[in-house]
Amino acid sequence: MRSKARILESILKHPTTSTFIRSKTTSAQYVASRFRDPTFEKLMDKYKNYIKVISVQDLILANRNSPPSVSLEFLSRLSQKLHLNRGATAFLRKYPHIFHIFYDPVKSQPFCKLTETAVEISRQEAEAINACLSLVVERLVRLLSMSTSKSLPLRAVFKVWRELGLPDDFEDSVIARNPKIFRLCAGNEPNTHVLKLFDGMSKRDFTAAVDNWRVTECCKEDCKVERMELRYGFKQGFPSGMRLGKDFKGRVKEWQRLPYVGPYEEMGESKKTKAGVKRLEKRAVAIVHEFLSLTVEKMVEVEKISHFRKWFGIDFNIRDLFLDHPGIFYLSTKGKRHTVFLREAYERGQLIEPNPVYDVRRKLRDLVFLGRHGSVTGSSKSGEVGTRGDSESEDENNE
Repeated sequence: MRSKARILESILKHPTTSTFIRSKTTSAQYVASRFRDPTFEKLMDKYKNYIKVISVQDLILANRNSPPSVSLEFLSRLSQKLHLNRGATAFLRKYPHIFHIFYDPVKSQPFCKLTETAVEISRQEAEAINACLSLVVERLVRLLSMSTSKSLPLRAVFKVWRELGLPDDFEDSVIARNPKIFRLCAGNEPNTHVLKLFDGMSKRDFTAAVDNWRVTECCKEDCKVERMELRYGFKQGFPSGMRLGKDFKGRVKEWQRLPYVGPYEEMGESKKTKAGVKRLEKRAVAIVHEFLSLTVEKMVEVEKISHFRKWFGIDFNIRDLFLDHPGIFYLSTKGKRHTVFLREAYERGQLIEPNPVYDVRRKLRDLVFLGRHGSVTGSSKSGEVGTRGDSESEDENNE
């Protein structure tokens, strides 16, 4: 027990010393021993049900019925895959502001559709995305520009279409409509495609988000960061309560000063020396930092971003990168998934610089958080507002 306690204490003191951590603990132990940030954990505790709602909503909207709807029988078959622990019907009834269950007399079975409010929010989101298609195109170009081959598998892009704020028909509305920028090629495997940049587009000079922060920080009159540290450093922010030992602070300062090749720069040959590996690791941090900066909500599931690892030339475990740098990223394991946040983009559980798509999505999130509050229950006889007991609220949190 004492040896485990010492290992845990060392991890907390030296979270950036990956060689120590990986030689002493398994990956699962490393995740379990991370410092929990109460603000992000509280956000993710609510967010996990929002993710499930989005999954069900996408299934409904993908149906061509008028109005779009899916049978409860169909959703029940997908309950396990969608992590609807208490079944599809119980889950849908928790969100009467979003889902409406009705009986189809023709097909003799119950169906589910979106409420008028949810349909309107979905329409507003599509409108917000279409209003900034030029920004959507730039996000895709930036993403492809970070790839060593200036190309990415289309299936990997599909996995993060929502995170990047792409239209749900982006293959037609974005890729096909910009033939001078993008081209689709057949992949090495059957029925696979690779998205590529035309040569002229791959030579564009992009500025990474961290460089914009450095310029802003440098221009501040009260800037306290040393010039060498600011030149190659990243914004660091640690939660209150996390122990920052003198040795740990020294390692962070040393890492901040370490030169590296930026995410949009050509890598070239790298020597397999200790210093060379450190620079490669810092470049990997820069790439995933830029990836998160390109997302609408500055967050993504680790499993999804892992599909880009090989194409970005990252030879490190993505999840360990996030854990090694707790001042830059925060990893949450809520909702049976690992989700990473860009720490600097958040304050008190909200984006510091929201965007139109994020603002619309917050409306749906608010309905998820609202649950059954403000709705009329089926047992109400006089139209009174339905309320939930403590046990029911607890069941929802365990969903």
